[in-house]
Amino acid sequence: MAKSKEKKVYNFMRLRYAAQALSGLLIVLSIWSLAVNQLNFGLDFTGGTLIEVGYEKPADLNAIRDVMVEAGYEDAVVVQFGNEQDVLIRMQRGFTDTLGDEVLTLLRNNIAEDDGIELRRVEFVGPQVGDELRDQGGLAMLAALGIIMIYIALRFQFKFSVGAVAALAHDVIITLGFFSFFQVNFDLTVLAALLAVIGYSLNDTIVVADRIRENFRTMRKSTPIEVINTALTDTLSRTLVTSLTTVMVLLALFYFGGEIIHSFAEALLLGVAIGTYSSIYVAASILLSMNITHEDLIIEVVKEGEYVDDMP
Repeated sequence: MAKSKEKKVYNFMRLRYAAQALSGLLIVLSIWSLAVNQLNFGLDFTGGTLIEVGYEKPADLNAIRDVMVEAGYEDAVVVQFGNEQDVLIRMQRGFTDTLGDEVLTLLRNNIAEDDGIELRRVEFVGPQVGDELRDQGGLAMLAALGIIMIYIALRFQFKFSVGAVAALAHDVIITLGFFSFFQVNFDLTVLAALLAVIGYSLNDTIVVADRIRENFRTMRKSTPIEVINTALTDTLSRTLVTSLTTVMVLLALFYFGGEIIHSFAEALLLGVAIGTYSSIYVAASILLSMNITHEDLIIEVVKEGEYVDDMP
């Protein structure tokens, strides 16, 4: 009778020190960029001026963006509004009585193929997220991380909770650092994507943690590195299928979703990649750094009739 072929186990933890060095470098660069460059907040955070113009023909948004940039309005966001003839231009500058006429004249002089451009409205848009709401959001996120840490500590073990929260902080800091370093517009859609990244990363980390805990209880004679490598190998197919299908949708949104959700898709693409990486090389690696052992996950079995002091 032929022997069954043993399952191949990938040695993920062999690269854990290199991964820790890479993560540390990215975090330091991200914090430096956030301190020096800060985030390029959009109108949702800073407020600004909104200008609506109408065309007789479908508007060429790329041509309008090029004209605005050449005229010195680099921060202008140009999107379609309702149909192909209506265009919204949002700028991070204070409202003036002449700004609408300046933009209208600029478009008429540089986009000659459509002389029927008209100014529909010009108005000041206040920030949807003020300083108070921003501070409260930050405190709420810290509170959520604390609750997550308590839940995982009770559901799994304290060392798992440290790894999970470290992975979440790792993902958020590097994603923010990316937007700060490249000065990508940071608005409410990006904030929503950042919260989605936290949920995605946490879900992936919990799936990996559950398999690690299960393997620690069944692979009694294996070393912690062997147990974790086996768990990561077991969940690899699930991780790849989930990540790849998510990336396929996000790529479609990134290339064909339009200007409004471009940054949203960009943040999620980055977050999915970092979240998948952190589940392996941050959350699992921290377990080894904290010397996780089989004894940490032993379930004490009490025989019938025995009395244990700490039992009710």
